[in-house]
Amino acid sequence: MAISTFITLGILVLIAGYGVIIYNNLVALKHRVAKAWSNIDVLLKQRHDELPKLVETCKQYMGYEQETLEKVIRARGNVSNARENQDINALGKAETQLRAGLSQLFALAEAYPDLKANTSFQHLQGRISDLENAIADRRELYNDAVNLNNIRIEQFPDLLIARFFAFKAFELLEFSDEEKADVNIGQLFNR
Repeated sequence: MAISTFITLGILVLIAGYGVIIYNNLVALKHRVAKAWSNIDVLLKQRHDELPKLVETCKQYMGYEQETLEKVIRARGNVSNARENQDINALGKAETQLRAGLSQLFALAEAYPDLKANTSFQHLQGRISDLENAIADRRELYNDAVNLNNIRIEQFPDLLIARFFAFKAFELLEFSDEEKADVNIGQLFNR
């Protein structure tokens, strides 16, 4: 009788230990997603701070391109709202708008030699381009962390622990197909 009690107790300890390991792995994945989001958030804030400087610099040279400048400012506000609300779906859409507006702005700047030669514009354009590249890199890391989390909470036996402790799936940060498409520069100059 004592041996069967020890065996039963040993099995229960192993099951509990395995449950603790699964729980700890799920917690680590959840925090990995949060960290990846935080890294994107920092870059979005930095770009958010740079955009008004870029628009102000462009205003001095591109007076009649007001629609393009307003499009960038409007998109900047949409990104900021989505970021603050941590609405990943809305952020993806707002990022698409902002990137399209920036592409259009940079393409139109080609028609303004004085603007292109302005060191402030060159610095801001380079800074924003660097931030865009960093955001794209961080987005990939974020989506990887989200994917790992979402897979683990759906796999057996992890899903038992995930459901019991209410671990949730996260949304991927995706941009629309139009954001990935090349900008038609000819169309921008034929307005």
